Amino acid sequence: MSLPKLETCFSPSLLHLYDIKDSIVVIIDVFRATSTIAAAVHNGAAEIIPVDSVAKCIELGAQIPNSLTAGERDGKVAEGLQHGNSPLEYPRDFIENKTLVLTTTNGTRLLHMCSDANEIITGSFLNLGAVCDYLVSQKKNVLLACASWKDRYNLEDSLFAGAVYESIGKHFEMNCDSTRAATHLYKAAKNDLYGFIQDSSHFLRLSKFGLQYDMEYCCKINEHNVLVKLVDDKLVAL
Repeated sequence: MSLPKLETCFSPSLLHLYDIKDSIVVIIDVFRATSTIAAAVHNGAAEIIPVDSVAKCIELGAQIPNSLTAGERDGKVAEGLQHGNSPLEYPRDFIENKTLVLTTTNGTRLLHMCSDANEIITGSFLNLGAVCDYLVSQKKNVLLACASWKDRYNLEDSLFAGAVYESIGKHFEMNCDSTRAATHLYKAAKNDLYGFIQDSSHFLRLSKFGLQYDMEYCCKINEHNVLVKLVDDKLVAL
């Protein structure tokens, strides 16, 4: 019996090169959308509605009872939204049973680009274990899709892809140099992930806004170990 295939896409601009219709696509935006999603869902958010524009986020927030609007553009809270894109903003006593309407520069954009996928889940270091367990259990082809930064390669998303493959690679067929490169990077970084990731463009970009603690938090393995799946255009815990 042949094994399912696992591949890594380093940028949304390369997505057209991959067949996603028969694959589970893992949306990866470590800094910070998929980390925020894992934290909010684990802390009891009823659901997260990912949208690709600030205007749509504001519109839905006005229509949905017990909802919050959140998101960023270029690392800063987008004008007109109530909250930002930080996993630390959504403790249980704040987010429990609420709907979060979320838009971000990279992660929610990529999620909408993958609408033809067999299914979509979100991945971050905060829920690495849940993602890996689910992918093994489903026995389907997998695409690890990195949100990158405005289509440009970034370090932190590929490190997560490498962490996934190092953990569960034996369960998949892999002939993908992007996955190989990501795995080599992760092996070099895993003993000091936060230290390694500080030499990255996104870390330096977000540091200008004083968000170092956010990024340190995003490097915590399995801090919010919940499986998050897109169901009827909403992100929910399985």
